[in-house]
Amino acid sequence: MPFPEFDPVLIQLGPLAIRWYALAYVAGILLGWRYALILARNEAIWAPRSPAADSRQIDDLVLWITLGVILGGRAGYVLFYGSMQDPPLWTDPLAILRVWEGGMSFHGGALGVILAIVVFARANRLNLLSLGDLIAPVVPIGLFFGRVANFINGELWGRVTDVPWAVNFCNARMQSLHGPLCDLYGGPGPFARHPSQLYEAALEGVALFILLRLATHRFGLLAKPGYVSGLFLLGYGLVRALLETVREPDAFMPELFGGMTMGMLLSIPMILFGGWLIWRAWSRPAKATD
Repeated sequence: MPFPEFDPVLIQLGPLAIRWYALAYVAGILLGWRYALILARNEAIWAPRSPAADSRQIDDLVLWITLGVILGGRAGYVLFYGSMQDPPLWTDPLAILRVWEGGMSFHGGALGVILAIVVFARANRLNLLSLGDLIAPVVPIGLFFGRVANFINGELWGRVTDVPWAVNFCNARMQSLHGPLCDLYGGPGPFARHPSQLYEAALEGVALFILLRLATHRFGLLAKPGYVSGLFLLGYGLVRALLETVREPDAFMPELFGGMTMGMLLSIPMILFGGWLIWRAWSRPAKATD
């Protein structure tokens, strides 16, 4: 099927462009903020413990996490992917700051958020693992909107395929960006491809949100600090590694060991650390205080 003629700019007000991608970040942050408040105010799902943070602390934490997402996501892209470009991204310092040109790494953003949570927990004398358990169920909301925005932008497309729902991303807008055949500078080419952005929105966003919702509200796992955080890390790592098999690697990325992609490689520490957090939490009895 042909790719719709989406305009990545929702509204153009003179030199100011309001883009769908920016709105995805705003929606993820605002809805995630609201959901975190709902979780923190529901004392029953934390029993026999107390909620990880109060409303005022969550309000303060939002700014920390926002900075962690943006700075970590950009720094991660420069570190993990920018070094593979020709010339490397860091040879043009201003390019590192031009986030509107694309180039954000989820794994870098995750590290930025983890660092923000660690510093905030220490500064406010909060239980680090419980605070992570409060934030983890929120993340799939942002992932969902981000992947939908990726689809609207016509970026991060999948590998060539002949499945009935395959999408030809080479529409008029993509031709204007990548040349007559949409095949220059790593374009999608005139081929039908997996809509991998929508796969990621469904699995990283919807499915992972449901899994964590069951963990917090059905199985009472917030009583075991670190369990929900570990479940998110393990779940995302597995889903991302699986979907990398249908997602087209960036054109400038070299082939890694054993045919692995950078996304797969970066997901391995998440899977291992998530599994360790689950084991640690499961092996300890739930109690009111640490």
